[in-house]
Amino acid sequence: MQGQLDRRRLLAGAGAALLVAAVEGCGVQALGARPQSLRKSSLKLARLRATTDRITQITVCTRPFRAQGPRVEAEQIGQKTIVHNYGHGGSGWSLSWGSSAIAVQKAMAVGEREVAVIGCGAMGLTSALLLQRAGARVTIYAKDLPPNVRSSLASGLWTPDSRICFEEHATPQFKQMWENMARQSFRTYQNLLGLPGNPVEFIDNYFVSDEPNDASRPRLAADTRPRFAELQRELIADLIPRSEEFVPGSHEFGARYLRRNTMMMFNITAYAHLLISDFLAAGGKIEIAEFHAPGELAKLREKVLINATGFGARALFGDESVIPVRGQLARTIPEPDVGYGLFYKRVSFVPRRDGLVFQVVGDDDYYGFDDDSTAPNRAEAELAVNTIAGLYPAA
Repeated sequence: MQGQLDRRRLLAGAGAALLVAAVEGCGVQALGARPQSLRKSSLKLARLRATTDRITQITVCTRPFRAQGPRVEAEQIGQKTIVHNYGHGGSGWSLSWGSSAIAVQKAMAVGEREVAVIGCGAMGLTSALLLQRAGARVTIYAKDLPPNVRSSLASGLWTPDSRICFEEHATPQFKQMWENMARQSFRTYQNLLGLPGNPVEFIDNYFVSDEPNDASRPRLAADTRPRFAELQRELIADLIPRSEEFVPGSHEFGARYLRRNTMMMFNITAYAHLLISDFLAAGGKIEIAEFHAPGELAKLREKVLINATGFGARALFGDESVIPVRGQLARTIPEPDVGYGLFYKRVSFVPRRDGLVFQVVGDDDYYGFDDDSTAPNRAEAELAVNTIAGLYPAA
């Protein structure tokens, strides 16, 4: 699932801490070349109606994490060429256009002009559209369509290195591939700004803490678990806008400390609808089908297929390297006047137009790791909403 905040950015040093997944394209220089600015002027934000009685839905998904990173490679199975495009952890939507461009290049290199795509989530839809633009006739085969796919349950923030791989697997070759994916995806998203329904837009996001430098929480020496790769600062820092800090008393959150960053957000309902509409308008076809083993793909007429099944690839192709990372969202009634996000006490709030999103993200990226349970947890949902509600003074 795409959209969870990358807490590593929040847990970095106080002077360099950013809200995760800061947007590409807003910056001009590397972060190290320009200091944060300190704002003393008054900040006025529309008050959020964060109450548990406004929860309309609680959703759970399992993000497909692979320690070595996404699988984007071709494989011959019988008479079929399968190009895999899955395993992007919490970066599915964020890297979709760049990753799918690689998959499409491999698929088209076979020489066939009829290509199948298996799966209708972030990778499936972007792969299908890019195949069409490359001149292919495309059919999507999928068990479910949006909004009933895991990609539709993402938080909706641009987080290109959220659980993308373990640090030990971030080789120079992988870093180059990741950077290309991130930059190409960002360029594509710029063409989706300002469209009806706001499928993609920028928002201001505020990191709020009760203590100064609260974001600085170094990793405990006793924690021997593998580290997740952190790639934004190293590879696309020139695309990250600088943060701004507001002194206590200059905003409606009282004596708390506030840091503002600009981020990219996907209104996934409108965005997925746009992608499907564009695919069908270009002559694409969608067939409802479910596959349980690679051999079942032999019945498809296409000789070349792109496998964009996400977490489903674990069962379909027996890929035990795919590890589930559980993520739960509490959705509440939209509020058009609220256009900013918040992060406070390990809870993220995202102001999506298709329903506000509240999410407990935990203390580190291992929150929800290797947990494939999908039953909604009402207590966790209410904790998320009530934590954000606690920021606002009593009316």
